[in-house]
Amino acid sequence: MILLVAVSGGIDSMCLAEKVRLQGGPFAIAHCNFRLRGAESDADEALVRSWARSNGIPFHVKHFDTEAFASAEGISVEMAARRLRYHWFGQLCREHGYGAVAVAHNANDNAETLILNLLRGTGVKGLTGMKAEGFIPDPEYADIPLLRPLLGLTREEIAAFAQEHDVPWREDSTNALNDYKRNKIRNLVFPVFREINPSFVQVLNRDMERFTDELDAFGQEIGPKPAQTHEKSAFGQEIGPKPAQTEEFEVKEEEWDGTEPVKQPEGVLILDADKAGELVEGRWETGDWIRPLGAPGKKKMQDWFTDHHIPADEKPFVVLYKSARDPHHVLAVAGCCIDHSVRVTHTTRRILRISTKND
Repeated sequence: MILLVAVSGGIDSMCLAEKVRLQGGPFAIAHCNFRLRGAESDADEALVRSWARSNGIPFHVKHFDTEAFASAEGISVEMAARRLRYHWFGQLCREHGYGAVAVAHNANDNAETLILNLLRGTGVKGLTGMKAEGFIPDPEYADIPLLRPLLGLTREEIAAFAQEHDVPWREDSTNALNDYKRNKIRNLVFPVFREINPSFVQVLNRDMERFTDELDAFGQEIGPKPAQTHEKSAFGQEIGPKPAQTEEFEVKEEEWDGTEPVKQPEGVLILDADKAGELVEGRWETGDWIRPLGAPGKKKMQDWFTDHHIPADEKPFVVLYKSARDPHHVLAVAGCCIDHSVRVTHTTRRILRISTKND
């Protein structure tokens, strides 16, 4: 697999590029010039380009009119830059066959995200922070893996690595400004935390890992729960959820502001509408697959049926919602579960609600 590494020119991403280079595997570099800092932005690009050339690494760069995009979309410049870069990363992966994107988020970034989530009121799921492995947060490329190899390292550890390996990097002058919420937390709040506990970043990251484990243990992941219609064996043991074969289902599109609890009544599914795109209702065919919510990888629907104790004669009656872009990619099993790529997150703005049709 060829990795696409996002490199801004800052210390974190330059150290990420150096670490990937030392590992020896094939990779390419993507640099975004958001044209927000004039000559500074151009100097960042020149540094990354020079480093890539001197190390024989394929280099991609794109210039964005970030402020114009933010104005047109009615969003912040920070959000505009985020949307622009991830969409471009997805395009590069599709065009050049890169298997995943690596970004340089670290333990400090994760701690900042935790505090931001608490202030936004994102609920229990927001306590889990970022993950080392996920997917690009773009509806068109939501199946492309997003990796965060530095998530376990603090900024201090990254700085030590940079010094030890003579990694060149540039400081973004806007990091010292408190124009953004994240900068205010980094520059004003965290120094106070550090006075109270010098190891607060590690502590907060360990807490996020515990929150994640506890959520998994209690089955409270974001997304709908399987409909718990059970059969019993001859010995009275429940043999797993059985999707309803007699009901009819309907799909409704709704706006989503994140205030409604994601946990839904039994049998109701909620998908991110932008990630899902057009849904096609159908039945099981050879080659169908799903990545169940929270699962590490793809699963053939044949194996999914086996795992859920669905008899062979009932498989043809299970209602599946598939992707119009990939007719074998199952995005939802009606009344039961959804694919991980269409889960609702804090970036969701529109949802698809799949529920039993009311007569």
